[in-house]
Amino acid sequence: MFSLGQENISTSSSSTKGPVSYGELIVLGCNGSLPSGEKGRRKSRFALCRKNKANGVKPSTVHTSCTPQAAKAISSKELHSISYTLSRAHTVVVEYTHDSSTDMFQIGRSTETPIDFVVTDTVPGGQGTADSQVVQSTISRFACRIICQRNPPYSARIYAAGFDSSKNIFLGEKAAKWRMQDGQMDGLTTNGVLVMHPRQGFSQDSKPGQWREISVCGNVFTLRETRSSQQRGNMVDSESNELVDGSLIDLCGATLLWRTAEGLARTPTVKHLEALRQELNAGRPQCPVGFNTLAFPSLRRKDVLDEKQPWAYMRCGHVHGYHGWGGRRNPEVDADFQERECPMCRAKGPYVPLWLGCEPGFYVDAEPPTHAFAPCGHVCSEKTTAYWSQILLPHGTHAFHAACPFCVQPLNGETGCVRLIFQSPLD
Repeated sequence: MFSLGQENISTSSSSTKGPVSYGELIVLGCNGSLPSGEKGRRKSRFALCRKNKANGVKPSTVHTSCTPQAAKAISSKELHSISYTLSRAHTVVVEYTHDSSTDMFQIGRSTETPIDFVVTDTVPGGQGTADSQVVQSTISRFACRIICQRNPPYSARIYAAGFDSSKNIFLGEKAAKWRMQDGQMDGLTTNGVLVMHPRQGFSQDSKPGQWREISVCGNVFTLRETRSSQQRGNMVDSESNELVDGSLIDLCGATLLWRTAEGLARTPTVKHLEALRQELNAGRPQCPVGFNTLAFPSLRRKDVLDEKQPWAYMRCGHVHGYHGWGGRRNPEVDADFQERECPMCRAKGPYVPLWLGCEPGFYVDAEPPTHAFAPCGHVCSEKTTAYWSQILLPHGTHAFHAACPFCVQPLNGETGCVRLIFQSPLD
C-alpha cells in the first residue's frame, strides 16, 4: 500500500467534526465532473453520510395471497412495501418496517424525492447526456438502494430496486420472481443491478472479481443470459451483497464505483494530482519534431485543447506537440482517433491529445502519470491503467468490454494502455 504526505491525505472522512462518512459513489466516465455541470442530486460523485435520523427499513409482515385490490390497500399505508404480482388474481405483498440501526440511500434515473442520487446514461467519450436525456434510457427510474449500518463497521449493502414516492416497489407479472425456501419472495428488476467486488481490495495488487446480479432482497446470482431474461441465474451462497472498497455497480447505462471512507482516506487528492502535473511540466518535455516545450493544461481546463498540449501516438507512446506530419493539419479532426504514422518509429495508430485523469477516486496508487489509456489518451499511473484495462465493463444487454474509467471509451490493442515516451529538453 502506498503512503502519501499528510497534506495529500483526504481528511474529510476521518474527521470527527463532520458527519460520519460511509463512503462515496463515483460515476465512471465523468472525469471529475459532469459535462453538463453538477446540479443538485445529479452529479459525478455522491457522498453517503450518516443521516440525522435513521431511515432504514427491514422486511416484516408477508401477505401471501392477496387480490390486486387488497394489495393496493396494503400498499397505500405509511409503511414501505414490495408487491410481487404472480398473476392477475394473485399478488404477494411484503411490508417493511422502520429500522433504527440503518440508513437507506436510493439511486436511479427518477428526479422524484425518494431518489438521493440521480444517475443518467453515460455516453462514451465523456460527452454526458444533457437534460434532454437519452431517448430510451435503460437505467431504471428507481434502480437500487444501499443500506448502511449507522454504527461501526458501517457496512453498506446493495439491493436491486428502490421505493417510489408512495413507498412501494412493484414487480409486475413479467419480472423474474420466485418464492424462497423460507416462504419469503425475491425477484430481479428488468435490466438488473450487477455488482463486481475486486479481489485484494482496491489497491496496486487488486484483481477484478466476477460480475454478479443482486436481487431485490440482496441475494447474489450468476448473470442471466441477457440483462432482461426472465430466467434467473444460479444463487451464489458464498458471496454477499456487502460492498467493499472498489466495488463496481452497473445499472445498465451507467456504472458506479464504490469507495469506502477508509479507502478514500488513502487515495490521492486533487491537490496531489495537481502537484504531479506541475512536476511533469517542470521537466519541460519537448516535441521531437517542432522542439517546442509541452505542458499539460490545468485540471480545470480538462476539455479545451491547448497549443502546448502533449499529443501521443497510441501504438508506440511517443509524445509530441500537435503537428501535421504525415496527415491532416486540423487538431479537431485528428482528435477523432485518425490513423497516423509516428515520425520517431513509423508505428501506425491513433494520434490523440493527452489529458490527465482528474478523478482521484479511480487511482489505485499515487504514483506519477506515466501511462495512457488507448485510444482515448487519458493519462494516469501505470498500476491504474493496468488495473482498469483488466476489467470488462457491462455494455448493452449482454456484451462486456474494457474501457477507460475517465471517459468509458472502449480500449483497444492487447493491453488497452501504452507507456508514454517523453523527450527531455536538449539544452
